[in-house]
Amino acid sequence: MSAPRSPLPWPLVALFTAGYLAPYLLPTTVGRLDAALPLTATQAGAVGSALLLASATAGFLLASRVDRIGARPLARAGLLLAALGYGGAALTHAVPAVVAGALVGGFGSGTVTAVAATGIAAQRDPHRTSTLGLLGVSALAGAVYLTVPHLGPGHGQPLAAIALTALAIWPLTGRLPARTADGPAAHRQEGGRPPLPHRTLGLILVAAMPCWSLAQNALWGVSGRIGLRQAHLSEATVGVVFAVALGAGLLGVLGAGAIGPRLGRAVPVGAGTVLIAGCIALSASAADLPVFATGEIAWNLCYPIVLSYLIGLAASLDPRGRWAVLAGSASSLGTAAGPLAGSLLSAWAGFPVMGAVLAVGLLVVAVPMTVVARRAGRVVLPVVEIPVVEIPLETPALPARGAYDTAAAAPLPQASAR
Repeated sequence: MSAPRSPLPWPLVALFTAGYLAPYLLPTTVGRLDAALPLTATQAGAVGSALLLASATAGFLLASRVDRIGARPLARAGLLLAALGYGGAALTHAVPAVVAGALVGGFGSGTVTAVAATGIAAQRDPHRTSTLGLLGVSALAGAVYLTVPHLGPGHGQPLAAIALTALAIWPLTGRLPARTADGPAAHRQEGGRPPLPHRTLGLILVAAMPCWSLAQNALWGVSGRIGLRQAHLSEATVGVVFAVALGAGLLGVLGAGAIGPRLGRAVPVGAGTVLIAGCIALSASAADLPVFATGEIAWNLCYPIVLSYLIGLAASLDPRGRWAVLAGSASSLGTAAGPLAGSLLSAWAGFPVMGAVLAVGLLVVAVPMTVVARRAGRVVLPVVEIPVVEIPLETPALPARGAYDTAAAAPLPQASAR
């Protein structure tokens, strides 16, 4: 019989989904802020950037504190802030209150993401868990894009969707640990905080992530306007394109989950980033539905694949999850700057030039990220569960053979905070 797979950490998958939902809904959020409130396109982009900057701030503040505070109380605090912040912003038309709610909600999203990233890094196969999280957020965001255009005008619908998601996930936090039992002991053994392993590789990755994410979200933040203004499509048509694109992202994540570590990380990260650069240039130059749909769908197919490998790469550098949280927060910095950068670039030079600039930037940043992926693959590899077939023997097995019965299922020794 086959050795059972470890149970899926559904609370972590749910938290991942809740934390990433706000960035995934950024185009419709920014577009509706622009249309429904007395804000210019650049100002609406700045509100989206402020939301994501608050999320990044939470990640940097909590990167090394999740174990000591406890996953359960932190997750609940983050979900509460997300529900109150986004919910409050959805219910008011006063611009200062909307901005304040977006900041509070963004900090809550970042807190939830930090808890999820720390827990995912402690898993024996972080890529498997992050893949499930990306599947969840892509499916939920696709459903929102299909639904929101039919709920009437206004800025509140996407914000309310994020708030309701936070409330729906709250019951699952009961399965998270209140506090990591061995965390304080580990700190006492080291006389303080344990040092970050693989510091050079981690710093290079953290430095590259803002540039990578900025390019993605500069396009994503203005994709709605490209479809509406440059390709001359209706909001409903743009919503359908986004939903189909996120469906393609689901297929991409499923493919990445099926492939797993077989290709390593350097090929998916390097080649995938090059493909993304081409997709961004194509989408930004779209003047009709076929080109716009092709660019958006191809980009959404590639983006979550590369992101899943980057999450796994950061998690592999430190099983305590600190590099994963720092890389995620650095990514959020780029994500935060993305909407504003996209708005400014497009206002200054137009959408096609914006796409060309972003594509060139991605080609440059692909080089150090690929180097990190290659070198990290030599240092530590994810543990992949391999089915073990047990064959009953009539004669007693030699004691030495007992090691082979559990080798595939046992995790690698690691200084896990769990």
